[in-house]
Amino acid sequence: MSLASEVWELVRAGFSGVWVETHEPSEAILELATLGREHGLQILAWNLDAGMRTIAGDAVASEATDPLSAVRALGAIPGDQSTVLLLENFHRFIDSPEVCQAMLTQLMLGKQQGRHVVVLSPLVRLPVELERQFVVINHPLPDREQLWEIAESLVDDPDLYPLAHREMLLDAAAGLTRMEAESAFSLSLVRHGRIIGDEIWELKSRWLQKSGMLRLHKSEHGFDSLGGLTSLKRFCEHSLRRCNGAASRARPRGVMLLGVPGTGKSAFAKALGQETGRPVLTLDVGQLMGSLLGQSEANIRAALKTADAMAPSILFIDEVEKALSGVASGGKGDSGVSSRLFGTLLTWLNDHTSDVYVVVTCNNIQQLPPEFSRAERFDAIMFLDLPGREEKDAIWQLYLSEFGIDDKQARPADDQWTGAEIKACCRLSSLLRESLVQAAQYIVPVGVTAAEDIERLRTWASGRCLDASRPGIFRSNHSLSDQSSGKRPKRGVTLRPSDN
Repeated sequence: MSLASEVWELVRAGFSGVWVETHEPSEAILELATLGREHGLQILAWNLDAGMRTIAGDAVASEATDPLSAVRALGAIPGDQSTVLLLENFHRFIDSPEVCQAMLTQLMLGKQQGRHVVVLSPLVRLPVELERQFVVINHPLPDREQLWEIAESLVDDPDLYPLAHREMLLDAAAGLTRMEAESAFSLSLVRHGRIIGDEIWELKSRWLQKSGMLRLHKSEHGFDSLGGLTSLKRFCEHSLRRCNGAASRARPRGVMLLGVPGTGKSAFAKALGQETGRPVLTLDVGQLMGSLLGQSEANIRAALKTADAMAPSILFIDEVEKALSGVASGGKGDSGVSSRLFGTLLTWLNDHTSDVYVVVTCNNIQQLPPEFSRAERFDAIMFLDLPGREEKDAIWQLYLSEFGIDDKQARPADDQWTGAEIKACCRLSSLLRESLVQAAQYIVPVGVTAAEDIERLRTWASGRCLDASRPGIFRSNHSLSDQSSGKRPKRGVTLRPSDN
């Protein structure tokens, strides 16, 4: 439903206060101006710079230049014609006691007088006195049809763009505002004489990075850059490839990756995007925290709305237990902000219908409440253990080739090593021009520094998680000392306790 249609329904139903969450107030005003022309409404708009102006209907003489006089002017308009007042960026002034009281008075009288207030703001921040007086709606980002209409208005001959190329352009522009899309298309035309998808991707990445909440990642490496994790790769790739282009309600939701630091959880999320042709959006939960009341909640809603608009995509949340650490204490340390962020994220994970595949990593799931990992939030919880011998050999081959190291030279003892430590050894060997054995002297594996934590994590995951390396449930029937041989015991084998 368009913004104009939704506002018109609320006006007809007698709602005197409507709060529109939008980053494009000028575009919203253009859309709402159609209400006056089509339904005989008087549309007024006010902002701090231009004051009061008429958008549709008869001219209104008003000297309203400050926010208080703008609200009071609505009640002084003569005549019985229904009037809608659009207030741009009014969240800056709504906390003033005088403005809040004047708004409350006007909203109470608005039902009888046919006067309606529509606030256009990038975030929702209402005083407690006005919370029950406003209904909140969203101004959606442009869909693919609207984006192509913008492109058609700029190019001389849109028929020169074949359908496949057009779809690639729309994939690149998905998630941009109307002004951002027009700017990106125009810059591509200036630089290349035509609209090119790579140019739009680059600009979109800069705009997303500017907010700090989302980062766009386009990996050049797929699963061939990751050793091991066979079961995890197969599960996610099959889930996404089966749903691409299918009009099915059984869409995949995502996976939670639980495991030892350095086992490739973050690298997997980025490689999955390359393997399935989807952009990877990294959500930085720490950057969502705002200093103003309600700003943090508005930030996460905006970030999730952008992810929905960029579907099909992958949303990556790294080390979620640290980002939402305040939930464990009930949000007492931050006035409940983390609890509200957590609630918004939970609701979205459960209810979103867009084709956004969520990949969440976690190093300590016990710091998260149980409702985060329940069924229908994720398709599976996968445990990534320290790699076995075959996986280590594959990882060695990958990084020896990447850093140009002779694969015939002796390798160090890699007991309890992760893939990240194997990469570090190869990088240091190339950087310092030393042998692999000498470079290994600078590495202390996480299996040693965090041995107790890994054992606790493995014990918790046993029987509760799927194995990322092999099909089936993960079973912890070995300890860190068993990694010294580089072998994983067979399933069902119980290790005998030491005689000591």
